[in-house]
Amino acid sequence: MQKQNIVILGSTGSIGKSTLSVIENNPQKYHAFALVGGKNVEAMFEQCIKFRPHFAALDDVNAAKILREKLIAHHIPTKVLAGRRAICELAAHPDADQIMASIVGAAGLLPTLSAVKAGKRVLLANKESLVTCGQLFIDAVKNYGSKLLPVDSEHNAIFQSLPPEAQEKIGFCPLSELGVSKIILTGSGGPFRYTPLEQFTNITPEQAVAHPNWSMGKKISVDSATMMNKGLEYIEARWLFNASAEEMEVIIHPQSIIHSMVRYVDGSVIAQMGNPDMRTPIAETMAYPHRTFAGVEPLDFFKIKELTFIEPDFNRYPNLKLAIDAFAAGQYATTAMNAANEIAVQAFLDRQISFMDIAKINSKTIERISPYTIQNIDDVLEIDAQAREIAKTLIRE
Repeated sequence: MQKQNIVILGSTGSIGKSTLSVIENNPQKYHAFALVGGKNVEAMFEQCIKFRPHFAALDDVNAAKILREKLIAHHIPTKVLAGRRAICELAAHPDADQIMASIVGAAGLLPTLSAVKAGKRVLLANKESLVTCGQLFIDAVKNYGSKLLPVDSEHNAIFQSLPPEAQEKIGFCPLSELGVSKIILTGSGGPFRYTPLEQFTNITPEQAVAHPNWSMGKKISVDSATMMNKGLEYIEARWLFNASAEEMEVIIHPQSIIHSMVRYVDGSVIAQMGNPDMRTPIAETMAYPHRTFAGVEPLDFFKIKELTFIEPDFNRYPNLKLAIDAFAAGQYATTAMNAANEIAVQAFLDRQISFMDIAKINSKTIERISPYTIQNIDDVLEIDAQAREIAKTLIRE
């Protein structure tokens, strides 16, 4: 088997580092062809030293200049590129076999679309591609012959639990024709699932980023605590699996052992289980339709004391309800909500607003955006920019 060239969009982030771990465990199968980051020079420098990619790119031009000088000083031949256009070109590079799309936030949108339009095999970990551009994105996948494989642990679990016919039609699955009655999206409920509601106003950033099961970045940890993460995943699942509202179910599963399930019309429920480690879904997508070693400890059933399931309480998790309603309202609402949430979460981490304010800012931002039918990527970026300004104004008020 010839080595697969992997481009990692977001190599210095949590998913990117886990992807590099899978590559390190399978040096005969995969090569880190290009690494892409934002402005973290030190992390990118260390990755270049270790993995010797052909290309490294940073969004920040000054950071890229510093990286280039450091690599030259250490006689590392990696070519350094800078800026959004260069990143988009790497995402569509003719020598790239697979693109790990894991840049967090709206910044990952254009590079991911570039990969799709180049007909690449895209390992999708960037939620915003579907949250903000759902129909545009799915249409592009079909029109350009791209192959989409979901990396998020929940969507990957659903993917693995679906029949092969559905796996080959991501975005266009005829669920009912394949005997699927429900897609069951599971979530841990975050660190505050048992915290009394009256204590929510006192939740600190330190408490919010301490996820009980998963090791994640700060932003996604806060999203998990508010269950916005699950709301975004609900939106993603609707698009990825062509699911109606009636075909979706969200449940809280505190142990994070079952990563999601598919319910069939004959009464069967197929679940994907495993230790909460992102290297498993990453390895599954990289090797699909085969399997490869991920370096993950096997699940020890004798250590699992219990598996419990709880119905979500929308008073505790208003962001989850907001996301479900936003999908029903339309793409403008999910785009506005996502943009507002990025601003609100950062404001919370910077101690400018309380934990409870995050959902309020998200909701008020959607209310202030005029309903609008999104036609193209420029419309998405316009609504995204509007929503960010509205959210910033709300934070100052």
